[in-house]
Amino acid sequence: MKPDQLLRIIEVLNPDNEAGRLTLITRMGASKIDAELPPHLKAVKSEGKRVLWCCDPMHGNGETLANGVKTRRFVNIRGELDRAFDIHAAHGTRLGGVHLELTGENVTECLGGARDLNETDLARAYKSTVDPRLNYEQSLELAMLIVRKRGAVSSVSSAG
Repeated sequence: MKPDQLLRIIEVLNPDNEAGRLTLITRMGASKIDAELPPHLKAVKSEGKRVLWCCDPMHGNGETLANGVKTRRFVNIRGELDRAFDIHAAHGTRLGGVHLELTGENVTECLGGARDLNETDLARAYKSTVDPRLNYEQSLELAMLIVRKRGAVSSVSSAG
């Protein structure tokens, strides 16, 4: 979606610019977020639109392997989320939420992470019938990233 299209949709869905009414969920993928997110942030901010920004680093980073198995690469999920925080900070906007698909189970559905899961590991504990989920270790890694990034944002906000 182009920034001008986004602005038109925001106007239709929230004509009174009511805070808390709209949540914009970005799911751009690690390879596109640097090019795609800034123009949207600039457009929404310049028009004074009040929205809640949320990053979904899961759906833009899905892939199907040659054997037909759906997976996601942890490095891409982490990369998109990390960049989302940085891009928002650089544009004076706030990332207000994150959407993750995860489980507390020891599944092997997403590649990479602390145990560096590879394609052969997927067969060991791939349980999802829909979309691949982060396992408990990968989830904790992202939680720690969020804590670090939010801490950095809070430090900048309180210092300014």
